[in-house]
Amino acid sequence: MKLPLSNRLLACCGFVQSGARVADIGCDHGYLGIYLLKNGIARSIIASDVNEAPLQSAMRNAHKYGVRNDMTFYLSDGVRKIPRDFDILVCAGMGADTMISILEAAPWLKNSRYRLILQCQSRRPELRKYLYANGFSITRETLAEDGKFIYPITEVIYAPAAPLTPGGYHITPALLESGSPLLPAFLDRVVSGLRTTVEGLSKNGGEKHEIYAEILAELEQIKL
Repeated sequence: MKLPLSNRLLACCGFVQSGARVADIGCDHGYLGIYLLKNGIARSIIASDVNEAPLQSAMRNAHKYGVRNDMTFYLSDGVRKIPRDFDILVCAGMGADTMISILEAAPWLKNSRYRLILQCQSRRPELRKYLYANGFSITRETLAEDGKFIYPITEVIYAPAAPLTPGGYHITPALLESGSPLLPAFLDRVVSGLRTTVEGLSKNGGEKHEIYAEILAELEQIKL
């Protein structure tokens, strides 16, 4: 029975180390955790969701695919009500504001024992700025294509480091080092969006226009 897992969730699974205990926050249908167990990657899965309906769906799917005994389920807003005995936290399919609120409510995640795998849907530069301002560092990043969208998947650890350049929050050094075949197309999309933003801000000028113009100039210098 084939598991209907999206490319972006498959990419998240690719960052999970063998034998890891994984907490899937916002688990929805539970397919990510089920895939990790069915393929012998994860040792155990904590599956949580803020809503009862998707959590019940995840429970049914875990039973359907024969992994119910290796998954525990929690109705939880972020990580507030889950146990802390895991190695890897996965947050996929959320916006930056939601991810930041989850991290803000869990200062105990500022610990090198945890690795975070984040697949952010929106305002990614703001999330990356938050991470670096709060002692986290991006160790790996890759890209996944689903339909007409290309999604970055980011691995993060707690290890204070120097901030990135302004452009680095849009296209990170880790992403440039990834070798992803999707990188040229993704870079083109990011640069195109910034050009539109700079053009729109040029009518009034000001500090915001200067900031985005500098970011655009930095990214236009990238040679792949």
